[in-house]
Amino acid sequence: MAGSTRAGAAARRVVITGLGVISSIGTGVADFRDGLRLGRSGVGPITAFDTTGFAHGNACEVTGFRPGRWIETLDVDSLGRASQFAVAAARMAVTDARLPVSRLRERRALVSVGTTDGESRDLDGLVEVALSDGPERFDPVVTRRVPAGRLSSSIAAELELTDVEAVSIPTACAAGNYAVGYGFDALRQGDVEVALCGGADALCRKTFTGFYRLGTIAPEVCQPFDADRKGILTGEGAGILLMETIDSALARGARIYAEVLGYGLNCDAFHAVAPDEDSIARCIRIAHRNAGVSPAEVDLISAHGTGTRANDVTEAGAIHQVFGREAPRTVSIKSMIGHAMGAASALASAACALAIAEEFIPPTINHVTPDPECALDCVPNQARRARLRVVQNNALAFGGNNAVVMLGRAREQAGAS
Repeated sequence: MAGSTRAGAAARRVVITGLGVISSIGTGVADFRDGLRLGRSGVGPITAFDTTGFAHGNACEVTGFRPGRWIETLDVDSLGRASQFAVAAARMAVTDARLPVSRLRERRALVSVGTTDGESRDLDGLVEVALSDGPERFDPVVTRRVPAGRLSSSIAAELELTDVEAVSIPTACAAGNYAVGYGFDALRQGDVEVALCGGADALCRKTFTGFYRLGTIAPEVCQPFDADRKGILTGEGAGILLMETIDSALARGARIYAEVLGYGLNCDAFHAVAPDEDSIARCIRIAHRNAGVSPAEVDLISAHGTGTRANDVTEAGAIHQVFGREAPRTVSIKSMIGHAMGAASALASAACALAIAEEFIPPTINHVTPDPECALDCVPNQARRARLRVVQNNALAFGGNNAVVMLGRAREQAGAS
């Protein structure tokens, strides 16, 4: 039940000043923002692996990604696809924050990256080699790419950071929010001066097949909170946030997207794959307490919103437990970008920061028939203009790992340290 409180006398205020985004609806801040506003869909036939034998095979893949555009220091081929996403998004975030890399290298830094699959895409290929030719035929370059720790350590190596802590967090589909919370605490307590935090995952056969066997892959599109929803679409990408204290940001004249108010974590271990309504509600309350906000102050919820029968009703029930029947507007960007696993809540955090900074609410697309069991205003199909004070970002993972991050419009004054 982690998460520092906003009221702590010695606590530093933490803000987001840079965003790096790679998604199926846009790469880079501007393209991603436009995709959110337009309700762009990232769905298409899977090209990452052969889907012969599956009744359907759509996903939300990243297209047109050119890692060499962003990766300058490392050999691109030495990185798996998820690590390429993470490194490129980190470089984007630093650029977007207008923080010269030379100045970044002078600061004590943290890199925390959440992931579900690590480099399971490479593992899929190695398994095929092992079955056909034996492990002695493994490509040593591919084999060296596999450790999940490389998602974070490669960012440090790419940016040539020497005074840095680099961690990869494998808490499945809540991992991006876990990583943001880790960075929030480190900055809050003065352990580091800047943090690059988020999540990254690449589409892989293992995860697609697992969800398919569970009967939770949608045949065509993802329809969160719709009465006719049929499941998730797997996705991929990366979201990396550059975070620093508000004093640091104001001292260098940085643009501030949003303030990180706090977060909440819990793990109920209720079930391997099924969410627990009461536990989710507890995690939301923990996040509110740690952020020093009341339910009445929350203007928008970015839901986990996978589009499965069980998740959406359970998550909606938890929201109503906390907020009552008049819940805030509640959207799921997975309707657009699919379920990007460990990157999902990091991409959602980036979307929340953009929503606050640019005063809009992204829609839940593919929404036709409201589900009375959910009873939420999910902002169907069209973005809305809105001035948002506080935004809640939910992330719910297998094994009962829940993480809720609270972002808010920054009150831009220094002297909080």
